[in-house]
Amino acid sequence: MPRGRALATARAASRSGDGLAPLVYWEVCGNPDGKPAVTLHGGPGTGCSTGLRRYFDPAKYRVVLFDQRGCGRSTPHAGEPEADLSANTTDHLVADMERLREHLGIEKWLLFGGSWGSVLALVYAERHPDRVSEMVLMGLATGRRSETDLLTRGLGGVFPEAWAKFRDGVPEEDRDGDLAAAYLKVLMDPDPAVHEKAAADWCAWEDAIIPTSPPYKSFETAKFRLAFARLVTHYWSQGSFLDDGVVLREAGKLAHIPAVLAEGSLDLGNLIGTPWELAHAWPGSELVIIDEVGHSTQDEPMREVLIGATDRFAS
Repeated sequence: MPRGRALATARAASRSGDGLAPLVYWEVCGNPDGKPAVTLHGGPGTGCSTGLRRYFDPAKYRVVLFDQRGCGRSTPHAGEPEADLSANTTDHLVADMERLREHLGIEKWLLFGGSWGSVLALVYAERHPDRVSEMVLMGLATGRRSETDLLTRGLGGVFPEAWAKFRDGVPEEDRDGDLAAAYLKVLMDPDPAVHEKAAADWCAWEDAIIPTSPPYKSFETAKFRLAFARLVTHYWSQGSFLDDGVVLREAGKLAHIPAVLAEGSLDLGNLIGTPWELAHAWPGSELVIIDEVGHSTQDEPMREVLIGATDRFAS
C-alpha cells in the first residue's frame, strides 16, 4: 500500500474555556493496528497536508494528522475577515492534542513535527512525557524570543532589501519595536485593503528568509496568507505563550524518549545555535546535520533522514 493512503477521516470539537466550541479537524491514515504517530504542522498556521503522511510506512503506522486551531479545515478560521484569536494559545493546542489522543484510545504516540511543530511537540512532551514513545523533529525551534527576534529583525542584515520592505509594512511609529506585534495590529484591522496588504508583506518576508526553497505555493491564496500571518504574529508577539527559555530548561524531562533531531546546515535558524543547545540539553537525543539543506522537508536528503527515523522507530 503506498504511503499516504487515507483510511479514515473525521472531525472533533474542542471546547475552550470561554464557552466557544472550535472544531479541530483530524484524520487517521495507515494501519488501524499500527504504531500510533501524530504529525504537528508548522507555522503556526500552515495546516496539515497529505504530504505529512509520506514519512511513515502505512503498513506499520497509524498516523494522526490534525489542523491546529484557526487554520486548515479547523473552524473558526483565522483567515475570516473578523477573527477571534483569544482561544488560540499553546495551552489550547496541547489540550487539543490530549483530547484527541484520549478520543482515539491511544496510550502513547510518536511525535513528528517541524519548525513551529517542533516547538509544540517539545512543549507537549515536557508536559506529558509518559504519553510519548519517540520523537522525530526537523527545522528545530524552541519558542524562545531570541529565535523569533532573529527571524523578524536579526536577518535584516542578511536580506537588507527584503527586510526594508518588510519593516515598512507597518506604521512608522511601530518599526523600531516588536515587528510581530506591529504586524498583528494591522493584520487584525477590519479594512480588507489593510489586512490583505499586511498578510502579503509578511508572507513575502517568510519566502525571502528561506532562499533554499521556492516560494511557498500556499501563499498564493489570500485566505491562507491572512490566517497564516495572523497566527504566526499572534504567537510570536506573545513569546509563543511560553516562559522564555522554558523548553530548553526542561528538556531533561525527555531523557527517556528516543529522538532524531534533523537540521539542514543551511537553515538560518542555526545562527543562534538552537539545534546544538537542544541536543545538549536532551540526553540521548540524536542530532543529524544535513549538508546543503535549508528549512524544508522537501529536499531529498532531509526526506531520507526523516523516513529513516520513522522506519527505525516502527518496531
